[in-house]
Amino acid sequence: GLNGAHRSQHWQRVCKGVTLTSWVSLSATDCYIVHEIYNGENAQDQFEYELEQALEAQYKYIVIEPTRIGDETARWITVGNCLHKTTVLAGTACLFTPLALPLDYSHYISLPAGVLSLACCTLYGISWQFDPCCKYQVEYDAYKLSRLPLHTLTSSTPVVLVRKDDLHRKRLHNTIALAALVYCVKKIYELYAV
Repeated sequence: GLNGAHRSQHWQRVCKGVTLTSWVSLSATDCYIVHEIYNGENAQDQFEYELEQALEAQYKYIVIEPTRIGDETARWITVGNCLHKTTVLAGTACLFTPLALPLDYSHYISLPAGVLSLACCTLYGISWQFDPCCKYQVEYDAYKLSRLPLHTLTSSTPVVLVRKDDLHRKRLHNTIALAALVYCVKKIYELYAV
């Protein structure tokens, strides 16, 4: 673990050229860099601890220099995005297939699509929803990256996370998954209750 002085230094290390508008809360800072500095054999644990603290402090940008933790974080975000998109697309297919195909055949597509949407939504809700990482996306925009002080890093391929408001995204996929659930329950009742 870190002693108090080291922890304080880590928290005060912010991107060069970015000024703090307030010391009241850590969220007033714009950027945090997880530097690739190996101090002993527990370096990976230290990197993970720093990243966790930065995510919870809700920095606008988090730059992850260590390759392994950066790649793992980027993969985790990608899988979360994939679950979100699958929930929305499968749910939409479930709801609109009955409008496009004859009613006798539509349930062969709409029911599996609805189940897939619900499964992805449930998995996202259990594994991703309360993870502070789901509030971030990997930043690929060259212009935005050029405004960050990446020249101060030792790594040439850092992973840069940007904080995004995911409230509307969550509402959208929860609404679609709920509508798909209602449709599936209604359709199964119609098919098997008769």
